[in-house]
Amino acid sequence: MTMIAATGLAKSYGAEPNRVPALRGVDVAIPKGTFTAVMGPSGSGKSTLLHCLSGLDTVDAGTVRIGDTEITALPERALTRLRRERIGFVFQAFNLLPTLTAGENIVLPLELTGRRPDPEHFDAVVTLLGLADRLEHRPAQLSGGQAQRVAMARALITGPDVVFADEPTGNLDRRTGRELLDLLRRSVDELGQTVVMVTHDPAAAARTDRVLLLADGRVVDDVAEPSGAEVLRRLDELDGDEYANQSADGTESVSR
Repeated sequence: MTMIAATGLAKSYGAEPNRVPALRGVDVAIPKGTFTAVMGPSGSGKSTLLHCLSGLDTVDAGTVRIGDTEITALPERALTRLRRERIGFVFQAFNLLPTLTAGENIVLPLELTGRRPDPEHFDAVVTLLGLADRLEHRPAQLSGGQAQRVAMARALITGPDVVFADEPTGNLDRRTGRELLDLLRRSVDELGQTVVMVTHDPAAAARTDRVLLLADGRVVDDVAEPSGAEVLRRLDELDGDEYANQSADGTESVSR
């Protein structure tokens, strides 16, 4: 089953004569229950694609469907409700409310739509993310990794159709970032979650089922069952300067 289907996506920023195209006729199909990475050189359109697929940004042309709903046809109020109920977000910044406990931050999306958490699903998410002993802590009392796990629990608590993650390991150290990637992987394997992640890290991409490579606003490659080395090789072909000092495991290297 296809969870996300995008056809002919076009998006530009700015006004003429300085208008800059970010997406140029992008077609994407994401199967349900899969983990997909979106990668590419700086300015390739990867974050713009994530924002358009998730309804955070409008498109100039094309359509996006999540499940059986064409989100590009929805009025703003209906789109806001869809984002709250059917989409989860994990960003580089944790975006937790400092006055709420971890548990309160997790269930906030449900409260905003007047829903109560399902106890069994809540327990499954909290157990998956190892947060049972942190639910009464406020964000200031959490480490970066714990705060990002709370943000991930908040994204999963609604049982969303899809979770969009934008550089989710960007503010984490290497070990904690790997732990978060493990949890994203497990959410797909154990909860049947669909995850789409923007990343610049070949090691992170190697944890996914598929990598979409963008360049100049177009999908130029589609890598199934990626390895870090294969992703890095293909990225080097797109923009060798940007990735020249990065190794396949995400560390910096002096020579290649």
